Amino acid sequence: MILFSWRSKAPILFLCGTLGMNAPTWAVAPVEGREAMVVSAHHLASEAGLQVMRQGGNAIDGAVATGFALAVTLPRAGNLGGGGFMIIRTPQREPVALDFREVAPIAATANMFLDEAGNTVTQRSRQGYLANGVPGTVAGLEHAWRNFGSGDVSWHDVLEPARRLAAEGFEISPALAQHLQSHAGRLSQNAESRRIFLRNGEFYEAGERFRQPDLAATIARLQQSGAADFYTGETANLIARDQAAGGGVITLEDLAAYRPVEREVIRGNYRGYEFLTMPPPSSGGIALVQMLGMLEKYDLTQLGFQSADYVHVVTEAMRRAFRDRALHLGDPDFHYVPQTRLMADDYIARLMDDFDPDQASVSDELIEPPVFFDESFETTHFAAVDSAGNVAASTYTLNGNYGNSVTVAGAGFLLNNEMDDFTAKVGVKNMFGLIQSAANAVEPGKRPLSSMTPTLVLKDGEPFLVTGAPGGPTIITTVLHVMLNVIDHELPLTLAVTAPRFHHQWQPDRISHEPFFTSPETIEILRDRGHNFALRRIYAHESNRVARYFGSAQSIMVEPETGVLLGVSDPRRPTGAARGY
Repeated sequence: MILFSWRSKAPILFLCGTLGMNAPTWAVAPVEGREAMVVSAHHLASEAGLQVMRQGGNAIDGAVATGFALAVTLPRAGNLGGGGFMIIRTPQREPVALDFREVAPIAATANMFLDEAGNTVTQRSRQGYLANGVPGTVAGLEHAWRNFGSGDVSWHDVLEPARRLAAEGFEISPALAQHLQSHAGRLSQNAESRRIFLRNGEFYEAGERFRQPDLAATIARLQQSGAADFYTGETANLIARDQAAGGGVITLEDLAAYRPVEREVIRGNYRGYEFLTMPPPSSGGIALVQMLGMLEKYDLTQLGFQSADYVHVVTEAMRRAFRDRALHLGDPDFHYVPQTRLMADDYIARLMDDFDPDQASVSDELIEPPVFFDESFETTHFAAVDSAGNVAASTYTLNGNYGNSVTVAGAGFLLNNEMDDFTAKVGVKNMFGLIQSAANAVEPGKRPLSSMTPTLVLKDGEPFLVTGAPGGPTIITTVLHVMLNVIDHELPLTLAVTAPRFHHQWQPDRISHEPFFTSPETIEILRDRGHNFALRRIYAHESNRVARYFGSAQSIMVEPETGVLLGVSDPRRPTGAARGY
């Protein structure tokens, strides 16, 4: 296959197998636009954002409209009942990292997921009502619109595409029909979820229209009363009533107390590009600064895309960044995070002092292994860019598929199971097999650590690349791969997003990877250097484990020479789409 660099248009030769078995199918042209671009994991949500921007809204207005539409069209991860992060950049003011992560309720305690004998009760933290953190999405999206939107599109109009999709319905895709049926066991445990998403056992089929009148009514109340309805109004009462009936602990006091937080963005530099990303309670920003800092002294282009030397050095950078993530990161409002020190140039330089170009490091020998924590793979990313230089990049989540599978009675939306991100018991794995530490113990008002890493890359001070992804800990390395593919390997955006990925998170000490990420000969060279490998798998059903791809990197590039906006929705989630004009 002959490819061309986005920068020089010089031909670059790649083998189809190097880019993955599906590269010829996936390598379609990006969507182009001059004025506006939206990318998300559902084409109707992208269209909702673009519609609002056509009405005069800026990128932030468009992103907010997209976020609400995803709550209708992508129930596995799109949400009103979850939380997330957003990187916001406008030409008029300093960039902001908006934190609307869920928080632990006032009544939450460090032992709430233990039984009388001190053993963990995983059902409470995963699917029961105690799994719910206080949602932040509605407050966060309203905050973004109110403080960074254009002022030319009303709150009512920003939410109208989502309300219409819920009221009038949309055609169920084969992927959604299959996904709902595959999660029927969990969804059927809640009467409202069973009624809405499973039609009381008469499963939806592809091509049918899916209407959600309760959700439409909730969005209509939000249109009239703003986020106040969700936190102090009728919707708040529905949440509190449902919590009380189901044994949850979220109260009207919890809802009324919730506030999103504007945090200072993390700024990093790599080969002349500046990037803006999330600070704690995201772990992704610091890890990204460290990995790129370690890699900058190596000529990755010369090493060759997915060569043994390339995979080796990138893996070792991942290994060391994830070690520091495990040791030092948490909610900065509750746990001291030595952020400045972790990102200092001299410190990052020393992280690779013991790097051996011919031999893999042994994770256990780097330092005494601590315990660490993370969140779900069922997250989603969306972004919007306009020709005026406004950018909104957001990653938000319910945590698990369909959150805790509980739909608020009368309100039509699912709540998160974010409390599983906290430590149920030190040394005991959470739902994703991750062992956790006391630094992440449950405390009222605390936000669990996250890997969500919405990121904006600037070239000469102007937006150049916007990216992010779902995928738990692989979020961080997915963002890394997209950046390296664009900056070092100069891949066109479509191939930068679709190229197969690999991941190392220090513990367990192995490289997990997508199918066909490199040649068998390269893997053997890496094995000889001491690396262990694991094909990425779905672990929910050990008897039926299948290959799994990493995340869904929704990305936008602004061509420096022309200003053309290029949007690429990762085909790993086939309902996604870029929309622009």
